[in-house]
Amino acid sequence: MSHETISFTTENGVGWVTLDRAERLNAFDETMQQELSDLWRSLREDDDVRCIVLTAAGDKSFCTGIDRSEIPDDGATEFDPYRWNDPGERLGPKSNGLFTPVIAAVNGMACGGAFYLLSEVEFIIAADHATFFDPHVTYGMAAVYEPTLMVPRMPFGDIARMSLLGNHERMSAQRAHQIGLVSEVVPADGLYEAARWAAEALVEGQATFASGKRIDPRIR
Repeated sequence: MSHETISFTTENGVGWVTLDRAERLNAFDETMQQELSDLWRSLREDDDVRCIVLTAAGDKSFCTGIDRSEIPDDGATEFDPYRWNDPGERLGPKSNGLFTPVIAAVNGMACGGAFYLLSEVEFIIAADHATFFDPHVTYGMAAVYEPTLMVPRMPFGDIARMSLLGNHERMSAQRAHQIGLVSEVVPADGLYEAARWAAEALVEGQATFASGKRIDPRIR
């Protein structure tokens, strides 16, 4: 399967999904939405992929949400969300019926629509320069779907602060770790290795479980 906006490789039972629009800060357009949906659905039948790492090209941005150049210009004076299909139903793995564990490796900015993806992963590993924010209110839009999706992952006060402050404040990787949004913060050059280690450990655990091998409970 060839792709224009993402790449997919496999190694040692791990599937690596990379958002690949670095020139657009990995914002998702119509093509990326469809390619992600198709990939997630195809992986439902792939027993060789036991864990997935979701990451992005470049070091500036994991994902900055919707590519606003894709929003149709129909002569209206302002954007009408009621005439625009919400992209969330096609972006995330679980929205597409895939329940293989997914680890997010966040390198750079993750904002707005990025939370459609981050809300559907098992856990997040972040580079130390990663930031998390929701710019909707800065552009005169309501912050609705994305903050709601993050409720199970963040304390309400932090969600409210992020949603209400928009572009004025960006949550650091360190703060995201403090509140439990991020499970681990690593130097940028160690992000791949940290994600690879966790993913391969998860695959190994699945293989041990499937084999029926008993583990000595005294082993720590």
